[in-house]
Amino acid sequence: MPEYEPSHETLAAIAGRHGSAAGRIRPLPAGVANRVFLLGDDLVLRVPRTERFLPDLVKEAAVIPAARRAGVRTPEVVAFDDTCSVVEVPYMVLTRARGADLAELDLPSAATDHVLRQVGRELAKLHRLSPATAPALAALPVDGAADPWALTHRLLKEGWIDAEHARWLTGWFDRLSAHLPADPPMVLVHGDIAPQNLLVSPETARLDGIVDWGDAQWADPATDFAKIPLTGVPAMLDGYRWESGERTSAWEARVLWFHLTWALGRLADPAPRPGERHWTAPPAGRLLGLLRFFASAPPAPWDSLA
Repeated sequence: MPEYEPSHETLAAIAGRHGSAAGRIRPLPAGVANRVFLLGDDLVLRVPRTERFLPDLVKEAAVIPAARRAGVRTPEVVAFDDTCSVVEVPYMVLTRARGADLAELDLPSAATDHVLRQVGRELAKLHRLSPATAPALAALPVDGAADPWALTHRLLKEGWIDAEHARWLTGWFDRLSAHLPADPPMVLVHGDIAPQNLLVSPETARLDGIVDWGDAQWADPATDFAKIPLTGVPAMLDGYRWESGERTSAWEARVLWFHLTWALGRLADPAPRPGERHWTAPPAGRLLGLLRFFASAPPAPWDSLA
């Protein structure tokens, strides 16, 4: 599929429409879906890499304003054009969130926990949005939860795991399932709350913005805790509970359910992805994350869930 390749003239035309000189266009680290450029000091331009990623940008144009109205810290959409009528590529311009992404910062653990508590509070605001409270987003996709028992059986049948470990995993899911709600709510989730999508002020450990909303969907709110390493989830849940007032002890089991299910799913898709910054890009990333967390004497109630 051909890629959208913004020429220098195209970039200059977009920058000019927003009061920025062509000489002040600077490339930023690109993601899987988008090329990213800084327009001056205050605006960010995103261009999808291919037509395949354009629907995600369309989705972001609808979701970001709703998230901002809910009080979530995320950059504002300044312009969105998917017509290619003015320039030859679709694009989105957003206000710039200051700071660096958490993935590239080497913050002390206490500062990282401080950031993640803020992230938890932002998620509690976001998760107040549902199909009933945000009908304009009704067309968003609905997440289909994977069946971990079926996945475990498949891994056994295909030879990825042995029978003893299949029984052990089945028993683990049996125990976790006792903590899960029978009918979890469907809420608006970001879908990719990962370190590289959290912009942070290095000096103050302040969360400046959550970016990249292309994976937003209706889903169990616990899924939004599954792309942060488990070592950071307790701090996120602290912030979430503070903001939401929800004190149920089932959250840890719900989050662990998704971490474990997705770790097994990645095991069944073992192709490495060199060059990607996401901590789950290596096939063993999630399994090692689980091992690291439970080997570090996690606090209650995590210690009772293994």
